[in-house]
Amino acid sequence: MRKKLESLVQQAVATLKKEGVIADDIHVNIALERCRDPQFGDFASNLAMVLAKPAKLNPRQLAEKLVSALPEDSAIVKVDIAGPGFINFFMDQRSQFDIVRQIHAQGSDFGRSQVGAGKKIQVEFVSANPTGPLHVGHGRGAAYGSVVADLLTAVGFSVHREYYVNDAGRQMDILATSIWLRYLEECGEPVRFPDNGYRGDYVSDIARDVYRNAKDDYRRPFDLVLEGIPEDESQGGDKEAHIDGLINKAKTLLGTTDYRKVFQVGLNNILEDIKQDLQGFGVDYQEWFSEQHLMDDGSVELALKRLQVAGHLYEKDGATWFASSPFGDEKDRVVRRENGQYTYFASDIAYHMNKLDRGFDQIIDIWGADHHGYIPRVKAAIQALGADADKLKVLLVQFATLYRGEEKVQMSTRSGEFVTLRQLRDEVGKDAARFFYVMRRSEQHMDFDLHLATSKTNENPVFYVQYAHARVCSVLRQLVEKGFTRDLVSGMDALDKLTEEHELSLLSTLERYPEMLERAALTHEPHQLILYLRELANAFHTYYNAHQFLVEDASLRNARINLVCAVKQVLANGLTLLNINTPESM
Repeated sequence: MRKKLESLVQQAVATLKKEGVIADDIHVNIALERCRDPQFGDFASNLAMVLAKPAKLNPRQLAEKLVSALPEDSAIVKVDIAGPGFINFFMDQRSQFDIVRQIHAQGSDFGRSQVGAGKKIQVEFVSANPTGPLHVGHGRGAAYGSVVADLLTAVGFSVHREYYVNDAGRQMDILATSIWLRYLEECGEPVRFPDNGYRGDYVSDIARDVYRNAKDDYRRPFDLVLEGIPEDESQGGDKEAHIDGLINKAKTLLGTTDYRKVFQVGLNNILEDIKQDLQGFGVDYQEWFSEQHLMDDGSVELALKRLQVAGHLYEKDGATWFASSPFGDEKDRVVRRENGQYTYFASDIAYHMNKLDRGFDQIIDIWGADHHGYIPRVKAAIQALGADADKLKVLLVQFATLYRGEEKVQMSTRSGEFVTLRQLRDEVGKDAARFFYVMRRSEQHMDFDLHLATSKTNENPVFYVQYAHARVCSVLRQLVEKGFTRDLVSGMDALDKLTEEHELSLLSTLERYPEMLERAALTHEPHQLILYLRELANAFHTYYNAHQFLVEDASLRNARINLVCAVKQVLANGLTLLNINTPESM
């Protein structure tokens, strides 16, 4: 009903433009709100009040002209003008049954639209450093990002999903050095492992693979490794200086080629694990973009040259700085250190330059909430490169906190004390994990309740929604078992028999699905889809508990079957967008 009414109002506006009442160059956004109190109608619009000033008319006068220009349509029973110029629409209640016909006709496409008009959007999400397995904290960004991308696709955008692989820089050197030191242990060397090394079991597993393939080829006496290295933190020294010393010694003793081999084994092993983990979690990408590629093809240097030519770089204390503060950042930023090495920020500038050069209409970066302060400097870089900073939309995701009973589980990739995303999937399943991760606004903190996620009760929201789908499937099985034959056409003809309060509630809820889907996509809020599915499931379960569907009256029975099958279809459409299964029995 809403879409039809929007079209009718749009036609009325077009008529008034032709008549010169509304200037032709005025952009008109048709805003219709559902009335909370049915005595005021089904829908209301403040359009007359919005357009009154540019049209140079009293709002009520303009409202009267809009109503007079409305095309006649049997769907509209009455139109009232209230207060200063609100237009209230009363719809023919028989038209509410059209939603059942529409759902059956469109099937899995119901709710989808072309509001995005094919505009190109890049969504980059997760992008965790490949220094260890994904943990449950990364899972929320993975679920959120994939659903945001799928929602945007559902409303007509062309979406490119991308993972930025941070395969260059100091953290990867720490990983490679940690693997090499564990390898030396495999060789029998008396290694003292650094306080700031990566300690997870996965590091030892990779080191054992290196030893099986290389034997003693990369072995060096540990005494030689420690020569000239600053003391570690637990020895009264500086852990950062100690690990940097070990990295330099590894590169020196192994040489460029062998060091790179160890480095690459670690990167390939962990990255492949991440890819498999995300695929098992229902997350797929069109591209895995390498940071190292930006270094190798000169993109970082090119980005800095562009900034230099535009007058946004300067030298200070031997380093190269980007003057980001004139663009709204709190201070200027180093892009090349005194030793000539690029900073992480320099790579990020080059990466976003690459995104801009690829011609995306919008760039969406999904980051952890702890990166909030990073937004102004990236937007500053985009603006300094000559692009519109508003092209970048940064969505922040709070990490989820996992609890086992009353005990909070610590998660640290460096220490190796964390619960992996794979372990979470094994324990609660992909469906529950994805549902729980997007159940709240992304920027809200969430505690992940393992007991609730695995329970088979109505208190478990994903179980409750999936059970509604399974219940409809059960009704269809019972239909056959009782010897009834479903007559789809007869059921459509008898939809006006659906007069029960629970039936009217379901019809109203079903009708809201397309507008909810569009709103959830455009606001990047997957939790709106979760809230809707829970509401629809609740309306169905209430209906199921209050009424018999398989009644003797064939026309009423077929009408009710058509209604609950429409519910089943919408539940399936919504769950599919969440990449959650639609079980036929539970």
